[in-house]
Amino acid sequence: MINELDMVVLTKDVTQAGLRMGDIGTVVHCYENGVIFEVEFVTGQGDTIGVFTLEDSDIRPIGGHEVLHARQLQYAAFGSADYAD
Repeated sequence: MINELDMVVLTKDVTQAGLRMGDIGTVVHCYENGVIFEVEFVTGQGDTIGVFTLEDSDIRPIGGHEVLHARQLQYAAFGSADYAD
């Protein structure tokens, strides 16, 4: 069961935001039906990439024995060079 404030893993790419399967977000809202969620994704600096409405098939709970991984986000997804290093 996925609850608010749980960390979740994308099971598919969200290309409009430059997100890839395996990226990690935080559930900020669970709808009553238990299959639709609002999930926030942030950069390493804490800047919000976006909040997306996702179905339970788009995300999964993060496992306790998984290793977190960092990757460079393509700043073009923001439409601004402000996010480029």
